Amino acid sequence: MKLRRLSTHVCDAYRTNWVFVKIETDEGIHGWGEATLEYREHAMVAALQELERGLQGRDLTAIESWWQDAYRDAYWRGGPVLTSALSAIEMALWDIKGKSLGVPVYQLLGGAVRQSVPCYANAWFASAREPGEFAEKAVAAVEMGYKALKWDPFGAAFRHLSSAELKKALTVIDAVSRAVDKRAELMIEGHGRFDLPTARRIAKALEDFDIFWLEEPLIPGNLENYARLRSGTSTPISLGERLYTKWDFREVFEKGCADFLQPDVSHAGGIWELRKIAAMAETWQMAFCPHNPSGPVANAATLQLAACTPNFLYLETMATDVPWRKDVAAEHCHFSAGEMTISSAPGLGVEINEEAIARHPYQVHDLRHYTGHLTDIRPEAATATFGATH
Repeated sequence: MKLRRLSTHVCDAYRTNWVFVKIETDEGIHGWGEATLEYREHAMVAALQELERGLQGRDLTAIESWWQDAYRDAYWRGGPVLTSALSAIEMALWDIKGKSLGVPVYQLLGGAVRQSVPCYANAWFASAREPGEFAEKAVAAVEMGYKALKWDPFGAAFRHLSSAELKKALTVIDAVSRAVDKRAELMIEGHGRFDLPTARRIAKALEDFDIFWLEEPLIPGNLENYARLRSGTSTPISLGERLYTKWDFREVFEKGCADFLQPDVSHAGGIWELRKIAAMAETWQMAFCPHNPSGPVANAATLQLAACTPNFLYLETMATDVPWRKDVAAEHCHFSAGEMTISSAPGLGVEINEEAIARHPYQVHDLRHYTGHLTDIRPEAATATFGATH
């Protein structure tokens, strides 16, 4: 099976732009991949087009062979752009292979250990500003069935957090904790904001709330500090969304940096690379909870991993998203009673409507983590993502 055509498609998704790749074969089978890399969409399109040359004339069913050559021949290895492009093409190749054999991708990776996976909600807090508003939104998310809630309560802080800022964040966390009343786990997002002393203060303060995890509290680039932080707190630590390939994750295991692992299937090397990382995590008795805030193809690929990965614990989902998601993607999954079913359709279990993408062209979006506007998801643009079958 050989390459006939590779095309890229960029779709506005309000807070970012989804970046999709479609690979068409000479046998009439196509596959979809996703390389959504926030605020670097044009770089992703160029990287995907660069990798197209290495697909010419190859057997597209020999996925590992292509991946190894593409990673090696880049010379400058690793980093978000290269590995996101690799990830997208790799998941498209798995989609093609599954379709050609008439089976879901998880059947090619050892078969299913579950048919659905528990979900935690991100983006449930749209437009909330005050503690009471966060509490009200949290109750609504729990009533939708979510078993855990994640959010960033730290405003526009970077490096340091004043006593007043910490108190304000803790007030919000306390309000949500009281409102939820043990009906869902609480996860606090750090977005890689803080230096070690500040992260220590936050982790220590969170011990009073029985937080499920504190995610990425430290500024990226020093895994040794994660080991120091984790050794001094009972608050569990999670990380991984800005690490790429098994080589980056080796250090996490060896230094004891985290309790939960969160690589992203669209950034860390693709489906098979994440399955390798998950196997490494299993030997260290660590739960596997991939970062999954992107678009429908990445979600479908992550669900295939959930099906066949024993130590997969939680699926991240966006509780609200743009209303045109359902027009752009036919997603063969269903959210019910806090869990998402896993597609058994051939391939990844998702199809993209190119005409719908054309109605929502690329828009410039900037990072909002340090503006204090993380809760600004337009109410008129937000809709429940998985309230029904997709």
